[in-house]
Amino acid sequence: MTDGGFVRQFLDGLLKQWGVTNDLVTVLVYGAGMLLFATIVLLLWVAPLAGFTSYFERRIAARMQSRVGPNRVGPHGILQWIADGLKCLLKEDLIPREADAKLFKVAPYLVFFGMLGTFIVLPFSEWLVIADLDIGVFFLMAVTAFVAVGIIIAGWSSNNKWALLGGMRSAAQIVSYEIPSGLALLAVVLTAGTLSTQGIIRDQGWAPWQWNMFRTPFLFTAFFVYFISALAEINRAPFDLPEAESELVAGYNTEYSGMRFALFFLAEWADCYVISAVATMAFLGGWQIPPIVPEAARPLVQVLAFVAKSFFLIFVVIWVRWTLPRIRVDQMMELCWKYLVPIGFVNLLGTAAWVAFVPPNLGLATATSITLCVLAAAVVLYFVARVRYNLRATNAEVSLNPFV
Repeated sequence: MTDGGFVRQFLDGLLKQWGVTNDLVTVLVYGAGMLLFATIVLLLWVAPLAGFTSYFERRIAARMQSRVGPNRVGPHGILQWIADGLKCLLKEDLIPREADAKLFKVAPYLVFFGMLGTFIVLPFSEWLVIADLDIGVFFLMAVTAFVAVGIIIAGWSSNNKWALLGGMRSAAQIVSYEIPSGLALLAVVLTAGTLSTQGIIRDQGWAPWQWNMFRTPFLFTAFFVYFISALAEINRAPFDLPEAESELVAGYNTEYSGMRFALFFLAEWADCYVISAVATMAFLGGWQIPPIVPEAARPLVQVLAFVAKSFFLIFVVIWVRWTLPRIRVDQMMELCWKYLVPIGFVNLLGTAAWVAFVPPNLGLATATSITLCVLAAAVVLYFVARVRYNLRATNAEVSLNPFV
């Protein structure tokens, strides 16, 4: 573990103050401390984050479909997620008679803890990270495996054919797409020379041309490979085949009700933030901010910068869901094995060659970064121009007020 985890530093200071030298007591204190801070993160950040993301998505979906969306509970419906959560908690928790009750009960918690564990190594600022592990990226990929295990157990233990099909689809989908997403992150690890999430961010700068996404053509491609693969890993449209309502009733969570049903959706919306935060950390500079920011304001500005980048990507995730139709199972697997996996290997080899033969201070590296930034900006400007043209051509009325 590196020196960046504030929880570790706090516990080290506490043990030193107490004069504790016993290894068993040290392990117990570390375990209790990590559990306490994980609970604090859950109550103060993860649950409200997932709830607000659900509200954010429903408002955006309503706008895209010319609807109003939640607008009754709280100002402009902003407390609707609390009402929905309380409703699920008050519902009866039913367990099918023929289900495997023990596995049926534990499955949602595996999905939830697989999501929650990622927050241990996700940095929000230079100082705000629970544990800056030397193997942070490896830990991220390992702990998310609990999600796949939980979904498979949920589908199998329900004793429902639709749930079983959803679980099997999820197993094939998550195991397949972990390969290209892992290859994309491995290219970042090769560039930064570390598996630490904080180390990867420190290897980047605050300016876009210093971000990993624009460093090389290979990392530029790796960003899109990771983002598409991550969408498939968390079962988001157009890859939401394990819970396809038009085919499987509701998929792996068909038989669930009450609190356990809510845990699946809490994990899904929190996972939207997780994949966006990982993409921000690996490709978009993380919490890096301009050096002109006053020292006293840096911790807050770093958190705001990291969260702002993450929520922009969450918006893209929502945008994709309400724009693209669901693809078929064979198309999903073909995209992974015929396209993303080969591209991932090419990116990895290309990144290794670039790191070996192109020093960071070489003019070619700087020119490549600036060129990629200019090309990305040109694409964005062209997209904005096309949107303006279509709006004018259709005489559409546009309101920039999100609360109308």
